[in-house]
Amino acid sequence: MVAVTDKLIKQYTTTGLMEDKFYDEIAQGYDSLHMAEQLQKMTMIIADMGADIPKKNEKLLDVGCGTGISTSVWNCDCTGIDPSKELIDIAKKKHSKDPKKQFIVGHAEELPFPDKSFDVVICITAVHNFKDIKKGIMEMKRVCRDRLVISVMKKAQKLDEIEKLIIINFKIKKIIMEEKDLIFLCGMRQPASTKRA
Repeated sequence: MVAVTDKLIKQYTTTGLMEDKFYDEIAQGYDSLHMAEQLQKMTMIIADMGADIPKKNEKLLDVGCGTGISTSVWNCDCTGIDPSKELIDIAKKKHSKDPKKQFIVGHAEELPFPDKSFDVVICITAVHNFKDIKKGIMEMKRVCRDRLVISVMKKAQKLDEIEKLIIINFKIKKIIMEEKDLIFLCGMRQPASTKRA
C-alpha cells in the first residue's frame, strides 16, 4: 500500500494525474481510509431520505463509487461507476455474490447510459474530483429520472461553483450539514411547460 503523503498528493496534483492515477495508487488502502466516514454519511442520507429511499424494483447509479462503499447500502439494482480501474476491481470482488450490484470503469463526464436510465443517482464526496464539474453534473442530470443525492466537501476549492450548479439544475429538497460535507437531497426540476397550475 502506498502511504498517502503530502509529497504524493503534490506529485499528482502538479502533474495533472490526480484524477486518473491517484486513486489507483491508494486503492488497496481506500476502505481503511474512507469506509467509516462514508458509512456515516450514508446512514445520515438514508435517515433523511424517508420515502425517497430507492425501492427494490428501482435502479440506482453511484457516480464516483470507489470500492462500492456507498453502493453497498441499497437494496435495489445498483450500478457503480468510477474512473479508477483498481477501485472498481476491488468493488467487483467485494460484491461478487450480489447480482444486484455491478461496477464499471468510466467518467462522470461521459456516462455510458441512455437518458433517464436511473431512478436515483448518487455522488458521494466525488463531484469535486471531476475533470469538468459542469459536464459531470449535466450527465448525472441526463441519466436521472427522479432523485439525486450529491455530497460535496466543504473544503472543496470549487464548492461555490458546485453548489450553484446543483441549485440551478435540481430541485433542492434538503441540505444536510455533515461534519465534512454538504449533502444535497434533490429532485428533478419539471420543465415549465409541464408544471401543474
